[in-house]
Amino acid sequence: MASPSSLTPPTVPIELHVCNREKLLTSIRHHLSQSSRPLHGFVLLQGGEEQTRYDTDHIEVFRQESYFAYLFGVREPSFFGALDIATGKSFLFAPRLPADYAVWLGEIKPLSYFKERYMVSVAYYVDEITKVLQDEYQGSGTPLLFLLHGLNTDSDNFSKPAEFQGIDKFDTDLTTLHPILTECRVIKSDLELALIQFANDISSEAHVEVMRKIRVGMYEYQLESIFLHHTYMYGGCRHCSYTCICATGENSAVLHYGHAAAPNDRTLEDGDLVLLDMGAEYHFYGSDITCSYPVNKKFTPDQSLVYNAVLDAHNAVISTLKPGVSWVDMHKLAEKVILESLKRGGILNGNVNDMMVERLGAVFMPHGLGHMLGIDTHDPGGYLKGIERPKEPGLKSLRTTRQMQEGMVITVEPGCYFIDALLIPAMGSPNTTKFFNHEAVGRFKGFGGVRIESDVHITANGCKNMTKVPREIGEIEAVMAGAPWPLEK
Repeated sequence: MASPSSLTPPTVPIELHVCNREKLLTSIRHHLSQSSRPLHGFVLLQGGEEQTRYDTDHIEVFRQESYFAYLFGVREPSFFGALDIATGKSFLFAPRLPADYAVWLGEIKPLSYFKERYMVSVAYYVDEITKVLQDEYQGSGTPLLFLLHGLNTDSDNFSKPAEFQGIDKFDTDLTTLHPILTECRVIKSDLELALIQFANDISSEAHVEVMRKIRVGMYEYQLESIFLHHTYMYGGCRHCSYTCICATGENSAVLHYGHAAAPNDRTLEDGDLVLLDMGAEYHFYGSDITCSYPVNKKFTPDQSLVYNAVLDAHNAVISTLKPGVSWVDMHKLAEKVILESLKRGGILNGNVNDMMVERLGAVFMPHGLGHMLGIDTHDPGGYLKGIERPKEPGLKSLRTTRQMQEGMVITVEPGCYFIDALLIPAMGSPNTTKFFNHEAVGRFKGFGGVRIESDVHITANGCKNMTKVPREIGEIEAVMAGAPWPLEK
C-alpha cells in the first residue's frame, strides 16, 4: 500500500544557527562602530524554561524561546547563550542537572555533547556564567552585557532580558540588541528557507489529505486531527505553528475561531463552506496555510462568487510582489479586487474608488493582508522603531507596513467575510448604505467567509509561492473527487 506521504523529514544543519550568530555579530559590530562605541561586551540570551500546568507536576511539551532558538538551535530548556563581540566566540551554558535526572529522564549529557551538537566554541554550566564572562572579557572596566529587551509589535509583549545570579557584577545594555537581532530575523538565509519550505510541503500535503477525507457529519476537530496526525506522522512535526482554525458555516466568519471557547467542535453540514487555517512547524520554523472549500465537494454559484473574489485578490498580490513594493499598497490592491468582484456579482453597487475612500473593504476584510513568517507565525520586525500603525479601518490591523525586501517571507491571506457586527453598521451608515444591494447581502447571512493563505518568499525579481495546495475551483473539486495532486496534465 502506497504511503500517503512522499516526504521525509530533512536533516537539520546546525550550521544554520552558526550563520545566524555570525549575522548578528556583523550587524551589532557595524552598529557599535557607527555609534563610535568600543567593540567589547557580550550578547547574552536566556533560553526558555519548562512550564508546569498551574500548580501540578504536569510539564507541558517544551518549545524553545524564539530568539534563543534562532541563535543557538537548542531544543533543551534552561540554557543560556552568549557571544563575545570582540572575538566572535560563542558560549552555551547548560543547567547542572541532579543525579536522579538519569533515573527519570535519561542520560545526563556531558558539556562536550552540547558543544559539538550546537557547534559553539565552548560549553559551561549556568552557575559558571559570571566567572567565565569576567575571565573572557578583554575590554577595560566592568564587562558589558547586551540583553534582549524590546516590544513585539504583534503581541504588545516585551521580550524578557536574561537574569542570573551575579548579573549585578556587570554593566547592562537593554536597548541595543533587540532591534538589531529582530532585523536579522527579517531576512531569511537559504538554510532557513529550506526549513520553511519543508514546513510548507508537509502542511500542504496534510491540507490535501483533509480535503480528500472531509465528509458531511464529521466534526471540525476531526479535520484538525487529520492534519496534526499527518504532519507529525510523516513530517516529524511535534509542534504546530499556532492553534488550528477549523471553521465551518457561520464559524468561518470568526477570524480567530478554534480557541478554548470555540474549540473546533461543530458538526459539518451539507452546504457548509469550511475554512481551514493550519500550519506545521519543523525545527522551530513554521508555515501558515489556509484553504476554503465546500464540505459536500461542489461549489454553489454564491460560494464560487466569494471564493473567486478572494482567489483573484490572492493571485493579484502574488503577481505584483517584489522588492520595493509597499505592503500597504498590496493590502489596498486585495481590497479593491474583492470589491470589484462583489460589484460584478451584484452584492455591491457604485464606484469602487468611492468605496475605497470610505474604507468599505474593511467591512469584508477587517484583518491585515498578511504577516512576516519564520520562527514565529507572526515573526517580529513588522514595525521598525518610530513607525506608527495606520489608524483607518482594516489598515490598522496590518502587521507590517514595510516595503518588501529580497529574503523576506510573508503570508498573503486575503479574505471575504459576512460578519453582522460589521455589515449592519455599514449598511445603516449614510456614508456607505448606498453601496449595498441589501437584498443580495441578505442572501449571505450565515454564509461565513472565505480566506486563502499562502506563504511567499520575496526573490530578487518577484516572489515564490512556497505553498502547494489546490486553489482553482476546478482543482479543488477534482482532488475532492479523488484525482491525484498535483493534477496530471
